[in-house]
Amino acid sequence: MMQSVNRGRPRGVQYENPMKSRLPFLLIIAAAASHAVEFSVTFPDGRLRVPFTGRVVVYLSAGRSEPRFGPNWFNPEPMYSAIFKDVGAGDPMVIGEKAVAFPTTLRKLKEGEYTIQAVVDLNLGGRSIGTSPGNLYSAPQRVYLKPTTGQAVKISCEKVAEDVRFQDTDMAKAARMQSKHLSAFYERPTIMRAAVILPETWKANSAKKYPVIYSIPGFGGSFLDYSASTNRVGTVRDGEEFIYVVLDPNCPTGHHVFADSANNGPWGKALTTEFIPFIEQKFRGIGKPDGRFVTGHSSGGWSSLWLQVTYPDFFNGCWSTSPDPVDFRDFQMIDIYKHDQNMFVDGKGGPRPLARFGDQPAIFVKQFSDMERPIRGEQLGSFEAVFSPRGANKQPSPLWNRDTGAINNDVALAWQKYDIGLILRKNWTVLEPKLGGKIHVYMGNMDTFYLDGAVRLLQKDMRALGAAASIELFPGDHGSVLTTELQRRIDGEMAARYKVTSGEIADCRP
Repeated sequence: MMQSVNRGRPRGVQYENPMKSRLPFLLIIAAAASHAVEFSVTFPDGRLRVPFTGRVVVYLSAGRSEPRFGPNWFNPEPMYSAIFKDVGAGDPMVIGEKAVAFPTTLRKLKEGEYTIQAVVDLNLGGRSIGTSPGNLYSAPQRVYLKPTTGQAVKISCEKVAEDVRFQDTDMAKAARMQSKHLSAFYERPTIMRAAVILPETWKANSAKKYPVIYSIPGFGGSFLDYSASTNRVGTVRDGEEFIYVVLDPNCPTGHHVFADSANNGPWGKALTTEFIPFIEQKFRGIGKPDGRFVTGHSSGGWSSLWLQVTYPDFFNGCWSTSPDPVDFRDFQMIDIYKHDQNMFVDGKGGPRPLARFGDQPAIFVKQFSDMERPIRGEQLGSFEAVFSPRGANKQPSPLWNRDTGAINNDVALAWQKYDIGLILRKNWTVLEPKLGGKIHVYMGNMDTFYLDGAVRLLQKDMRALGAAASIELFPGDHGSVLTTELQRRIDGEMAARYKVTSGEIADCRP
């Protein structure tokens, strides 16, 4: 799930600065015969190779910021999209009543003043349509919409979303490598990226090699957060120096979690056979499993546990906090393997919540599922892109019916190959010698996204197996569980494991 939760300002949502000049108010009076709003979207000559085939999205917002930066999970606003084929420069792409709509059709849209913005999605690799590098987008316009009278709103997408470049410093460097495996899968050059934070002695001691911690951000997180960094964050753990690497988990369908999948491609294989060897050679990592650790929070927490379990000999320990569902018998309170299960409605006929603040539901699955329909790259669809087989239409096979919420049991069974709890239960006899002492999972007992239930199942199963694994729940929600005290404990555990397994100190365990 998302990297962190902030009730006042959810990650990725921008709000208007009241000191900035107000956007121009544009009143559209052009009549439309359909008596509903239509958006006529064009792009000028020279902006991209034509003809264009793909998705166009129109974002609306009651506020005055750029709505293309949405959606806000906790307060989503209207979005409309359609797929177009073989469109030339200047050709109108009309998004109207038949568009894929959220939360309702344009005919039923509430009358009022909106900021509107359109994006032409080239789908070149970025996760978020509104900021994906290479996408065309329009300047925001302020419009009064009155759907019952009919309006034709013209929008020209003249701007290009830039690829933000990482700014190196003495202590923070970008690592970039074109992956042969991923480039073959996507049939275009595909780059793996990371931020490498170097310890204080790295520059002065050119002969020294260091253990490496690989950190995976949660949904919406980015290695670019460390661009231009002057802080050696993460490089000292309980007095031990590490190279700290923040990986880029984003892909067109959302968060690829470094799992090999039919829809996203071989991200795990590319990471372990190409990118990590590249990083450790270039930046003087030890280059051995004893000096290689993986951690992450939320979707990154799931990723770190998946990598440790899938490549048990490659990593020397994982520290996973607030991971996405680690057992699909409790997929955010849904047992997807049970027949007649429904994503939208619980066993009592009530709406299923997806997120909460305290004990009060804040998001429901149906609303969130509907929100994702006009766009790509959001959380629920991201799960399907990783876990589902590829369908005949070359899209991820849907786990649930988007209209009714009914779960497809055949797709659910196909998800078993990514069910971490199931993998550990079935294979612990073989995995125990490789994973003993390496697994650490820490979760809040009131997780914002109801992820604690799956961790409770994992804890119960690991205890029943007598596994040497730390699976613990602490007071807190999705973000607040990661306290300074817990982080200090994790630092100490990482450093201690490295010292013991590398032979730096003797193993004094009983």
